[in-house]
Amino acid sequence: MELGFFTMPIHPLDKDWRLTLKEDREAFLLADELGFKEAYCGEHVTDKAENITNCSMFIASLAASVKNMRLGTGTVNMPNAHPAAVAAQVAMLDHMLDGKFNFGISPGGLLSDAEVFGNLDADRNEMFLEGINTVLKIWESEPPYNIEGKYWKVTTERTSLTDIGQGIIPGPLQRPHPPIVVTAVAPFSKGVTEAAARGWDPISANFLMPQWAASHWPKYVEGCERVGRPALAENWRVARSVFVADDLDTAREYALGPESPYRFYYNQILTKMRKNNRLALFKTHRDQPDDEVTLEGVLDKLVTWGTPDKVTDDLLSFRDTVGNFGTLLYAGKDWADPELGRRSMILLAEKVNPAVNAAIGTNQQAAQ
Repeated sequence: MELGFFTMPIHPLDKDWRLTLKEDREAFLLADELGFKEAYCGEHVTDKAENITNCSMFIASLAASVKNMRLGTGTVNMPNAHPAAVAAQVAMLDHMLDGKFNFGISPGGLLSDAEVFGNLDADRNEMFLEGINTVLKIWESEPPYNIEGKYWKVTTERTSLTDIGQGIIPGPLQRPHPPIVVTAVAPFSKGVTEAAARGWDPISANFLMPQWAASHWPKYVEGCERVGRPALAENWRVARSVFVADDLDTAREYALGPESPYRFYYNQILTKMRKNNRLALFKTHRDQPDDEVTLEGVLDKLVTWGTPDKVTDDLLSFRDTVGNFGTLLYAGKDWADPELGRRSMILLAEKVNPAVNAAIGTNQQAAQ
């Protein structure tokens, strides 16, 4: 099992924006130092708590500092941007990162973003598909362009001077394009199937109950089989909220206590999902009444916490439920205590992950 990092950072509303961005960058740099394979960040324009407004810009700020791991958008919310802008910005980012870039995309889930960009009442899934299809068409086409869809038109036919470079949208370094990943947030997601059929890979979100994350693997296999593509567990990423500390009392308080950044995070997410009629993510069974979905129940099911030994055992149990996956994405939270926030990542990388992999290897040998 590889380690990755994924954050849609949710910070206290009164915390200095400069400090949150600084700490978010430090978390990425620490992940790189610790040997994490890859790292992603989300973006929202209209959320004071989730205050990375452009994930491509944030990742660009790390380009000269991250030495080893791949960086990814997590995600570019396609309906909220013109495909030509996305194509050009992502292409530049891929070059800045010397090809160590993963292109994470989605329709976007924050309704206030949809409203501010004027697509609240539109079919955002349809916009998402047209957006990414247009980006890919731009990258595979020769200028001048003439790509017309329902929502966007991309053309440089009237103004191209290709002999001097005018009218040419740059392409990415990785060809035909960077690896594309999609974040799946629904149980039994049909989007996972369609993504797999197009050669894309899934991230199962850290706000899904384990049994719903498990439902993504058969959907991924279904999509791969449709096009004769090998379904490899190493291509499946599963995000999880994890906190590791040297002693159990510290771990319990930081993960579950009244001032816990994990409690604050899931309270924010739960409030939004309840308002948007999307509580199915947090239900333990599909017909569970809405009023049975509580913050305490969410924390109990979705946060793995404890000492290295306890977290190792709990992650192995989680894998037994979810199935075999290639990369555990450590879901970043606000560093309410920077020292404990850093220590958690260090213990995960240096103590927990080696123990998990040793146990996985032992189990595989026993099965043979």
